Formats: sequence, C-alpha cells, structure tokens
Amino acid sequence: MKYKQKLKILLTIIAVLALAYICSFIFDRDRMVSRTALFNWLDPKLAAGAEKITLWNTESGLDLLRKNDLWFVALDGKEYPAKQLRVADFIGVLTRRASYPVRTNNATAQERLGLDGAVSPRITVSGAYGQPLLDLLIGYGDAAGQNIYMRKYDSNEVRSGEDKFSAYLFSAPASWYNLRLVPETEDNRLDIDRVQRLTVYSGDDADGSGEPQIFTRKARQWTFNRVDAAALDMEKVDSYIRAVLYAEGDNFNSEISPDDAMFNNSRIIIELGSGDVKTIYLSAPDEENRRYATVSGTGLVYSMAGWMGGRLFNTAEHFRKGE
Repeated sequence: MKYKQKLKILLTIIAVLALAYICSFIFDRDRMVSRTALFNWLDPKLAAGAEKITLWNTESGLDLLRKNDLWFVALDGKEYPAKQLRVADFIGVLTRRASYPVRTNNATAQERLGLDGAVSPRITVSGAYGQPLLDLLIGYGDAAGQNIYMRKYDSNEVRSGEDKFSAYLFSAPASWYNLRLVPETEDNRLDIDRVQRLTVYSGDDADGSGEPQIFTRKARQWTFNRVDAAALDMEKVDSYIRAVLYAEGDNFNSEISPDDAMFNNSRIIIELGSGDVKTIYLSAPDEENRRYATVSGTGLVYSMAGWMGGRLFNTAEHFRKGE
C-alpha cells in the first residue's frame, strides 16, 4: 500500500514538472518574440500575380515587367530580356519568412531611420491591373551594420532584418540583363538536343572555300558538310554548338541600329526541332577586337568581348579527330 502511495505521489510530481516545463517552453518570452519576429514582406500567393517590380535607389531606377510569364527589364524606353533566375531569387527574398522584429511604431522615428517616404530607396510590386501588392521602403543600417530598417509605405511599423535588398537595389542595370544571344538557354528551356541544323557564314572565309559550314543532326550524331563522318569529332561539334547556344554579350548597345550594315559580315543560323529559326548576325572585330551582334526578331544589339566572338568561328579542320 505504501509502495502504491509513493508511486502515485512520484508520478504526480513528474506530471507537474513536465507540465511546468512545457508551459515554460511555450510561454518563454524570448521564444515568443522570436516567433512574432518571423515575417515576410510579400505574401507568396500575391507574388504569383506580380506583373511589375520597380526598384528605386534614390539616384536611378528600373522596372521589371512580366509578359507571357517571362521577365523583362524596362529602361530608357526599351525592354531587354531579364535573368529569370535572378528575378525569381529576388521575389524569393521578398516572400521568404525571416526574422524581422518590430523596432518601433512611432512615426517621428522614420526620418531618423532613413524611412522618409520621399527620399528612401524603394521597392514596389504591382499586379496585372496596377494594383499595389507591396510598397517597401529601405532605411539605414543599424549600429552593428548588419541589419537595416524597413517599413511598408502605408504603415508606421518599422522592422529590422538582414540586408538582403541592397545587392538588388544598388546593382547596375546590366546585372539584371540576360545577355545570352539565345535567352531561352538561361534555365535550360532550350538545349543542344533541340538543335536540328546549324549553318555558319564566317564572313572572313578562313578556309577559302566560299561555302558555309553546315552541321546537321542525324539521330544522336552530327553530319558536317566539310568533314567526312568517319573523321568528324562529335565531342568537338557538341562543344561548339553549345558555345553558340550559350554565347553572351557583356551589355546591350542602344546607339547602334540592328539594321546597321556592319551586321552583314557574318551570321549563324540555328534551326530547331520546333520549326523555329534564330539567326545571329555579327559584325567584324573592331579596333579593340570587340564584336557586336543582333538576333533575328529581337531588335536588340549586344556588345561582345573579342574572346567570346572568337569562340563562334572555327576552321573546318578544327572538327577533325586528332586536331
């Protein structure tokens, strides 16, 4: 009997201690603050309907526009293909829940924290009909220099958190550009397996034959009009065609017209299994060994480093085995 009473008392004590521990865990002030500090600036469901993102860093700004599920950079009245993955990463920063504890709700502190709506760096996200989804002001850094202050334009609530925004707000416009001559290769929507024929007019006719180089897919192999199949190095052909697909400029040039006669120098025609045809027109190297390129259907002119342009042209002998 005494044993059962002792066991009962012991189990009661254990139950009380366990309950006290659970309550201390649930109602612990630090943990409660931590949970309430988790916050995202933009609801992921709203982000899915975003059609325009405006970045303003107090000195300059640009717009990111979504058309047919692709993002473009709108700058100085022109639209350029954007890096889809970079835009997706940026939206991910806005929608990701992270630690953004509330620092103040006092409107008089906004100017001191760099959150005056008239002069603060700003990120706005809009929906398909222009409705605002987010209007975020970016303020100064804190005393430790690790976090920054932020608030929504229509709210006095100021939060702080890790600065994941400046890298996007203050980067050069070119950091947003998808400068690949074939933009669809950025996220592997277009790969070598979709190429059926590649025709190269080099312009300088290095081989002296006067004929273009024509690579044609045959099953999973290639034929080349300038080298017999038995002597053709398939790995070199694959490597070359990938070099064409993934070639990119280092910026866009708005001063040269895509109709300029310089683009009559050479061209590369890419024929895809879907029936689409893309033609890359290239200038001759200039005095700094730079080339310029334009692609059919884009109206854009790319500037290109000499080494990149040099990868687009090879002699027929380059594709022979053992060369």
